[in-house]
Amino acid sequence: MDPIALKAEFPILHQDINGHPLVYLDNAATTQKPRAVIEAIRKYYEWDNANVHRGVHTLGSRATDAYEGAREKVARFLNAASTREIIFTRGTTASLNLVATGYARNWLREGDEIVITPMEHHSNLIPWQQAAKAAGATLKYIPLQPDGTVTLADVEQTVTERTKIVAITYVSNVLGTINPIAEIAKIAHNKGAIIVVDGAQATPHLKVDVRALDVDFYAFSGHKMLAATGIGALYGKAQLLERMEPVEFGGEMIDFVDLYDANWKELPWKFEGGTPIIAGAVSLGAAIDFLEQVGLAQIDAHEKKLTRYALERLSAIDGITIYGPRGERAGLVTFNLGDVHPHDVATVLDTEGIAVRAGHHCCQPLMRWLNVSATARASFYLYNTEQDVDRLADALVKTKEFFGYEPVR
Repeated sequence: MDPIALKAEFPILHQDINGHPLVYLDNAATTQKPRAVIEAIRKYYEWDNANVHRGVHTLGSRATDAYEGAREKVARFLNAASTREIIFTRGTTASLNLVATGYARNWLREGDEIVITPMEHHSNLIPWQQAAKAAGATLKYIPLQPDGTVTLADVEQTVTERTKIVAITYVSNVLGTINPIAEIAKIAHNKGAIIVVDGAQATPHLKVDVRALDVDFYAFSGHKMLAATGIGALYGKAQLLERMEPVEFGGEMIDFVDLYDANWKELPWKFEGGTPIIAGAVSLGAAIDFLEQVGLAQIDAHEKKLTRYALERLSAIDGITIYGPRGERAGLVTFNLGDVHPHDVATVLDTEGIAVRAGHHCCQPLMRWLNVSATARASFYLYNTEQDVDRLADALVKTKEFFGYEPVR
């Protein structure tokens, strides 16, 4: 895999920011789009634009083929048993809310338990808070180790026979922690619970096999894996999706309607009311083609090598605090520079043409666990290089000098 050659496929990366070549290190928030994805969106709107499933005309048929073809690609990409198990949504947040509303609120009872972790993104926290409140259920947390990991012993202790749902991120968007999902799924199932996985930070980087992991629900977003914004998917085991009720009602998701009642289409369409995100699905299919051509194993290896290099370079800078495990971790580094506010760090980096994320990263409980209000985060993808890391490290030294920061000895 040649990241420099791959970078040539991304038009947006070839520009100057504040007089410097752009170094884009905000990939955990959203990734840039290759020409193949941009072209797929353009082609759809120029040649195939029509509503799906409804019309019998040629444009409608072509649009339907493109939309359902993208579903087939997602099913293959995740190794789902059937396209019936793939629901198109607006993204991870919408997918998790669909499970929390369509499944949890119908099946949870007072006294039941939902188990999550303090590292969860708000999208995998607030829906469960609301579901627990609605049902009178209890929200429980698997404790974190000092390095931001969880142990299977703590999972065993936290998940009980009263636990109905375990909801956990595959990869932390702050710590880079990679959770042992298959082992956690086994513990959950042994206790009679289902497992819901936030795959937003894993799907773009790791080869995901939902059947090997034995997860019950798996959510991800397209815009974090080269596709357009506003498209994502929910994988769910067919037997669980059959038990769920839709949460949006209207056109497309119905089978029969009379004046006082209605019934629903079969899977997956009963959860896709209204005109779907057709162009987004087309872009997701094109993104999957691109990623499979590069190879998920190659992407994973490249990012981990880059992360090790970044940890080495940043750790050598006096005053830098790095968060998360130092061993096996995903392709991001979250840090603070002494008492300089992360927003100030990110602003100075931007003057050097370097884009990083700063803030609480939609993980306020995790920030409190880290005893900080915010952090800066550099996150890598297939088009980043060691030279990008060098630019980041050099710019952080300049940032330290700019603010006159000297670490306490």
